[in-house]
Formats: sequence, C-alpha cells, structure tokens
Amino acid sequence: QVQLVESGGGLVQPGGSLRLSCAASGSIFGIIATGWYRQAPGKQRELVALITRGGVTTYADSVKGRFTISRDNARNTVYLQMNSLKPEDTAVYYCKTNSPIGDYWGQGTQVTVSS
Repeated sequence: QVQLVESGGGLVQPGGSLRLSCAASGSIFGIIATGWYRQAPGKQRELVALITRGGVTTYADSVKGRFTISRDNARNTVYLQMNSLKPEDTAVYYCKTNSPIGDYWGQGTQVTVSS
C-alpha cells in the first residue's frame, strides 16, 4: 500500500500564495503518476495538476500559469505551488497516486481564499 499525507493548506487572501506538500510512504516504488485534485462544496472532485514518473506535467486550464506541480524524489514528496490565488480556488485539496498495485488518496487539506 501507499500512504499519502498532505500538508500546507490554510487561509490566504486573494492574490496570495500557498505551497501544498504530499509526502508518500510505503510501496512507493513504481508509482506512475501523482496528481493534485480539489473538491469545492457542492462540486465534483476535479484534477488540478498531475506529474508523471517521467516528469511530464498536466494542468487544469483554470490554474495554468498560476500553479506549479513538482517533486523531490529524495523526500518522496510532491508539491503544488499555488500563486495568485482566487476565491474560486477554495476547496479541499487531495493528492492521489497511480501505481500498478492501485490508486491511493490522501486525507486532504483545506485551502480557503478569502479577504
């Protein structure tokens, strides 16, 4: 199994920045991709950004140019740098890994963008 722990969420004013972290442990060898998803109240969970084992990144149109996904292999951690935050970015953010043994989700971290 893979265990994922997210951190870094919080309350930030519009235009501010946050960096989320997703630390992986367990059977992490062979992880194919890690993604950040978010779910706002009353809405479906959506993909925000994804990074593959080969380093290829994908972003939702709504965050392109503002968010950056990256990883530190030595720390088994994937980051989501979020800049120029907007109120519509408010959601619970989850990380998810895809691997041959299955897909795993973290517990989520709340991001609130409000003045």
